[in-house]
Amino acid sequence: MNFKQKATLALAVIALTASNLVAAQTTLLNVSYDVAREFYKDINTAFIANYKKTTGKDIKIDQSHAGSSAQARAVNDGLDADVVTMNTTTDVDFLAGTGVVAKDWAKKFPNNAAPTSSTMLFLVRNGNPKGIKDWDDLVKPGVQVIVVNPKTGGNGRMAYLAAWGQVRKKGGTDAQAAEFVSKLYKNVPVLAKGGRDATSIFLQRNIGDVLITFESEVVSVDKEFGAGKVDAIHPSSSIVAENPVAVVERTVAKKGTAEQAKAYLNFLYSEEGQEIAAKHAIRPTNQTILKKYGNVFKPISLFRAEDYFGSFAEAQKVHFNDGGQFDKLYTVK
Repeated sequence: MNFKQKATLALAVIALTASNLVAAQTTLLNVSYDVAREFYKDINTAFIANYKKTTGKDIKIDQSHAGSSAQARAVNDGLDADVVTMNTTTDVDFLAGTGVVAKDWAKKFPNNAAPTSSTMLFLVRNGNPKGIKDWDDLVKPGVQVIVVNPKTGGNGRMAYLAAWGQVRKKGGTDAQAAEFVSKLYKNVPVLAKGGRDATSIFLQRNIGDVLITFESEVVSVDKEFGAGKVDAIHPSSSIVAENPVAVVERTVAKKGTAEQAKAYLNFLYSEEGQEIAAKHAIRPTNQTILKKYGNVFKPISLFRAEDYFGSFAEAQKVHFNDGGQFDKLYTVK
């Protein structure tokens, strides 16, 4: 090989290395909650095509899913997420408190940086053998309830707050709500780590009579386990569970991916992104699309955390921090 050939080969190696570096810079990591896997698989496919069409550039999206609080801790401890897409504001507030996301993250995107929302309902075994219709049925003797540990996942916190709040919505006091929730957790044979773990306990390990989970899990169960395994029971009232999103400033500053990360989260608000959410039984903020899927989103009397808990941050302190209400009423089995 002569000098010219060697020089050409060296330049080719440099060019390949440079292109690999560019490729690495255009990979985003979305760190998300446990039961959003299938939703974000579809979002990612659509976004990659949209990004290529609008910018002419390729982009790759990696996903990471587990209990939302565990995910927030992993990001705080160094997991290089470009974006976080959670199911409760407290997990994003935690990251804002440590400087990982912007302090004013909720003002960076529309609707307090929540492009979608969900609510909590019940999944029962096909045919509803225990005749479960509403919250009061969950505290009856002999009914086993599967739910996520509220200390490890937003799914569990939402279930707890929904159970507490529905007592208040009916005119009950906090003392009566505490009594109800205490009875409910006495019927919990095992606490799941995250939403998908709860579904596995319910359907693969065949434990429990009812699973409290996000409305969107109905679609995931039908896809993964086959239609007809569960019936969805919509209780008379439940909580609004907003799905907040944020750019991880620490990571995008290091990788130079701020523009791509913003584009990715903005895509969730697009008509295409909102349609994908609705198809996964995740409630879009676009009211036209929400009405279009009225057969999916059954009418439930919804309340917000602010109605009975002050805020999610206040609920976190009172109910879920160590020594809080949850620790007082639940004994680990």
